[in-house]
Amino acid sequence: MDSKVKIFQERAYGELIAARALRKLSEDEKSKEILEVPSSSSFYSGVIGHAYYAIFYSTQAYLAYKNIPVSSEQGVHQQVYFKFKHIIEKETSEKELLNIYEDIQAKAEMLLGIFVAEKKKRKTFTYETIPQANKPPADDSIENANIFISHINNFIDQQENSKNDSHQII
Repeated sequence: MDSKVKIFQERAYGELIAARALRKLSEDEKSKEILEVPSSSSFYSGVIGHAYYAIFYSTQAYLAYKNIPVSSEQGVHQQVYFKFKHIIEKETSEKELLNIYEDIQAKAEMLLGIFVAEKKKRKTFTYETIPQANKPPADDSIENANIFISHINNFIDQQENSKNDSHQII
C-alpha cells in the first residue's frame, strides 16, 4: 500500500482520537481539574471540527489509494469533496466503490451524506458566530467519523487483500 494512503489513514485516526479526547475533557471534571480548565468549559465545537477532519483525511486516503490527485493549492477541501462525490455519482455503477456491501449505491451515498453533513456542521461551528456546540451534535460527529473511517478502511483493506491474493503463486 502506498505510504501516502497510510499517512492519511493515520491522520484520520489521529483526528478521531483528538475528537474523543476533547469530548472526554468536556465531560470529565477530574480531567478539567488536572488540566486547570474551568469546570464550565466545553469543547464540543472542537469535537465536531476534529471529527470532520477525520472524515476529510479518510477521504484523502481513499483518493490517494485510487491514485486520484488532489492539489495542495487553495481549495483542497472542495477538491476532495467534489472528487469523492464524482466517484460516488459516476463510478459506483462499476461496483468498485465499497463493493463489500449488498447495496453499493446506498452505502456510497450514505458516506457522501456523512461527508456533506459534517462539512456543513464544521463550517457552522468554526466560521459562523453561534454559541458553542453542545453534546448531541458532537456525539453524532464522532459516530459519523467512526462509520466513515471504518467503511473506507474496510474498502482499502479488501482491495489490498484482493491484490495480495492475486499475486500469490499457487
